[in-house]
Amino acid sequence: MNTQFHQFVWDRRLSRDWEAILRLAVAEDLGSRGDLTSIALTKEDDLGRANVVARKPGVVAGLAAVPQTLAAFETRLKWSPLWEDGSTVAAGRSIGAIEGPARGILAAERVLLNMLGRLSGIATLTRRYVEAVAGTKARIFDTRKTTPGFRRLEKYAVRCGSGWNHRGGLDEAVLIKDNHLALGRRRFSPAEAVAAARRFVQEFSREGLMPVEVEVDSLEQLEAVLPAGPDIVLLDNMTPEQMRAAVARRDTIAPAVQLEASGGVDLDTLPAIAASGVERISVGALTHSAAALDFGLDWDG
Repeated sequence: MNTQFHQFVWDRRLSRDWEAILRLAVAEDLGSRGDLTSIALTKEDDLGRANVVARKPGVVAGLAAVPQTLAAFETRLKWSPLWEDGSTVAAGRSIGAIEGPARGILAAERVLLNMLGRLSGIATLTRRYVEAVAGTKARIFDTRKTTPGFRRLEKYAVRCGSGWNHRGGLDEAVLIKDNHLALGRRRFSPAEAVAAARRFVQEFSREGLMPVEVEVDSLEQLEAVLPAGPDIVLLDNMTPEQMRAAVARRDTIAPAVQLEASGGVDLDTLPAIAASGVERISVGALTHSAAALDFGLDWDG
């Protein structure tokens, strides 16, 4: 049984994603005429050194993309990091220094800080969720509720915050939801859909390694679907009491199947959900509701 989705690290694919976004960001900020304020107030050969400083405490994510970001504005800029992605930093601490042409530093400032703030905000919020389930068997997973074009980067930020990545896209796993079951004249029961998906996976992938997950919204559906052999069952909007009952029934019928809680998850409801005994908790808020972590650029000297 395979229940593991791809876990994101900073690699060529993420670098290419950021390169595509970066081209848009540079064009958006500089337009066709460049940073007019810096051109008016600085000389072309002015040099400087500036620190990127965390204004609030949090978990840093996006440092791997800093050299690439700076080079898009000025190839002579040098980056000296003081931390690694996933590090927890205090307010007022520098996370690294930039040296080189002053115009390049000033031009890159906003795009750089926006990127670091967005990804670090996700990592920081994720870490809060992870810490809230410490001591239970539950793991915190993200969802596909991400910013279009930023998905792999945002999922990387979740990993920096010690969370886990759910499927990266529709091509990574079979996840049967209520709208699949209710589509058109051919309506599947959850168990029938799992059986059909299992046959498809065996034909589509010789190794049969693609996870098959199915959503249920009642204990009766859970009991019916477990014998069909899903890898994961998603418990949609169940109460903690229902989840505890689901865990008990799963343990009796199909103990190898993992249970995932989804819907109505926040930091207030999380402890009771984790205590129910589910192995997975998926949280859309990690990416769709994370506040940016505030960073600033301070000249050194």
